[in-house]
Amino acid sequence: MTYAPPSPSTLDWLLDSDPAICWQVLQDLADAPADAVAAERARVATEGWGAQLLSLQQPDGDWGGGAWMHKSWASTFETLMLLRELGLEPHSQPAHNAIALVKQNSNWGEYHNHAPFFEGESEPCINGRVLAIGAYFGEASNKLAKRLLSEQLPDGGWNCDAPESTHASFNTTLCVLEGLYAYEQVTQDSAVTAARRRGEDYLLARGLYKSLHTGQPINLDRKSEKDWRKISFPTRWYYDILWALDYLRKTGAAPDSRAADAAALIASKQTAEGTWLLETYHDGAEHFRMETVEQPSRWLTLRALRVLRWYSQIP
Repeated sequence: MTYAPPSPSTLDWLLDSDPAICWQVLQDLADAPADAVAAERARVATEGWGAQLLSLQQPDGDWGGGAWMHKSWASTFETLMLLRELGLEPHSQPAHNAIALVKQNSNWGEYHNHAPFFEGESEPCINGRVLAIGAYFGEASNKLAKRLLSEQLPDGGWNCDAPESTHASFNTTLCVLEGLYAYEQVTQDSAVTAARRRGEDYLLARGLYKSLHTGQPINLDRKSEKDWRKISFPTRWYYDILWALDYLRKTGAAPDSRAADAAALIASKQTAEGTWLLETYHDGAEHFRMETVEQPSRWLTLRALRVLRWYSQIP
């Protein structure tokens, strides 16, 4: 697959946006000097979406009324995940202040014996993302990592319905992989690396969106009725092929031929103007919405372009 760099007009459009997008464009598409990237990234804490999210933290350390709320993307868990994806500099003073309040006060409530936020709760799809948040912000939980390793299924993935279900799910597996990779970056734990690679192989063996047995696309997540081929941001916990490809890119893995169809599908979604549309959105209570469905998306254009740039390096 060949990669066409963004046109000057597309690059200008991408950079005419929030600092959270701009610093990633500078780093991943424009090959800007490290000091220019760092200066733009520092703005996430003081301007735009990142600053807005930080300003919404409650005095008790939570956002949205608690660690996690049903049908809400405004909880502490989802807000911290979004701040991570925006690229809030984890060593900045605003991040330090926010995380200190969460660590001191936030917990998973009575149902989970008031477990501290960074120790997670019971479902691996949530705990994988909690581990990712903790590792990113300097609160990696060894206990949580060990729990996730113990829950890996024989096929290499994870499932929130285990042990009743003996087969992994795409959604849960990718959520856990995000956490294990972030934890591995901090600890260099070889057992985590081995488990992560088995989980990646689970997804790659299925082409990132196909049945292992039939080779046909798995069109819908049966619970959420979200088509995995439709791309979104924020992804929340909902699996899609662009999230899977962007995760693999982030790990530094060599492009794998088993993901060729998924990469080609992403490439086919590019518009004549050189952008990608926000194809779907995961409804729920939220702090604010960053982009509009069925309109050109800077987030998805950034993510698609950097994925295709990476994937074009396949031998």
